[in-house]
Amino acid sequence: MKPQLPWGRLYITKLIPNNYLQGSEVPFYVGNLDSVFEKHQKWQTLLPRVTPFYAVKCNNNLAVLRTLSALGTGFDCASKREIEMVMSIGVTPDKIIYAHTTKPQSHIRYACTQGVDMMTFDNEEELLKITRGHPNAKLLLRIAVDDSKSQVKLSTKFGATLGTVGSLLKRAHELDLDVKGVSFHVGSLCTDGVAYRWAIEEAHHVFEQARLIGFHLDLLDIGGGFSGHGLEMMSKAINEALDEFFPADSGVRVIAEPGRYFVDSAFTLALNVFARKKVWSLPISQKGSSKELLLSYGNGLDTMIMYYVTSGIYIYSIQNYPHATKEPRYQSVIWGPTCDSADRIMDVWMPELNIGDWILVDNVGAYTIPMSTDFNGFEKPTIYLVVTPQIWKMLNLKVYFVNLPSDTKLTIHQSCVREHLKLLNIISWQRIIVRVVVWPGEKQTISFTNTAFHLLIHVHIFGWSV
Repeated sequence: MKPQLPWGRLYITKLIPNNYLQGSEVPFYVGNLDSVFEKHQKWQTLLPRVTPFYAVKCNNNLAVLRTLSALGTGFDCASKREIEMVMSIGVTPDKIIYAHTTKPQSHIRYACTQGVDMMTFDNEEELLKITRGHPNAKLLLRIAVDDSKSQVKLSTKFGATLGTVGSLLKRAHELDLDVKGVSFHVGSLCTDGVAYRWAIEEAHHVFEQARLIGFHLDLLDIGGGFSGHGLEMMSKAINEALDEFFPADSGVRVIAEPGRYFVDSAFTLALNVFARKKVWSLPISQKGSSKELLLSYGNGLDTMIMYYVTSGIYIYSIQNYPHATKEPRYQSVIWGPTCDSADRIMDVWMPELNIGDWILVDNVGAYTIPMSTDFNGFEKPTIYLVVTPQIWKMLNLKVYFVNLPSDTKLTIHQSCVREHLKLLNIISWQRIIVRVVVWPGEKQTISFTNTAFHLLIHVHIFGWSV
């Protein structure tokens, strides 16, 4: 049976042949807000006691933030700018946790002025800064836990060791600060649910220590790093540990900081091959030498093809699918567009491509968009967003805000927008309302003429598919 194409490829294979993109080399994402909604529904089913506070750093696209806000999630912010971003879309301070254990003093003061009270700490110096900048903060002590089961380990940089917990709690008590809970992070992409059990048990011990010092803790933050797949296994271990150490009648509220779980599979990236060259790879015995690539033809060596694509190193994997062409595959290197020799995306065996071909990359919604750069003057990828009418209605999203330069000229004729978007051939648009924030001031509900099509295409777009 022929495997079904990932949803992102279905949209993109319609978009790329479109007249608008003929001759275009600009990379672009297609993001599916339905996927974000479905992940939220799954989270509620598998972890009903755990309220998600989405990690803004993972993907700060405003459409994603608005969708999650409409679904009632909280937000994990790590800086003043991230707090500004989520509050600009109407998120209230009680829905924000400032989950960074080492914060600039000015950022602490800003959080105080905005009423963002929940924040983490893991050292005495941070307590002193909080005393000066936000003495009424509601604090969570982040503890270092075993992260050996995870691909990305964080406990070396963040978290108080269990041996220092007692002294930190006593110091917070002396400073008359309000410690409300405990947080931890088992590391990103954890592969074994036992890590959560261990961490939740350790957090329970800290709750007991805090009680003896005089604190009444009622908040547990089990951190982030959840993969976009495999939540079933992790949730079983988490739920069992919560039932044992923090049962539902304990009065302890439980939150988490998922990021990639919500967005990783929601985005697919299209990269244009704008250059290529053939080289000859040396035998295996000579790999790693300064002559690993012999840039001359002949000598009976294996052909290697190097491709240069329109976006760089923040791409994790280019997957081969069973339905892919059975053409001969060649050892290939995919480079980003910049002059940086470190901008080497990956080595892969793949069919031969031509200049102008497109490479599609699935599962790139996490830690890509916020980290993209225009180094060397290369354009950041455009973002196209799709959502079905059912989800749109359920989210009750009336308008979509985008930020444009203050000198942007806005004109009329909404019908032109509909006709132009039909040309994109991703989805059939019934109607569109775009509310533009001409930063930093006036809000306008507008539509565009032909002269503004280019502008419209290069901002985030919401629509209804049929």
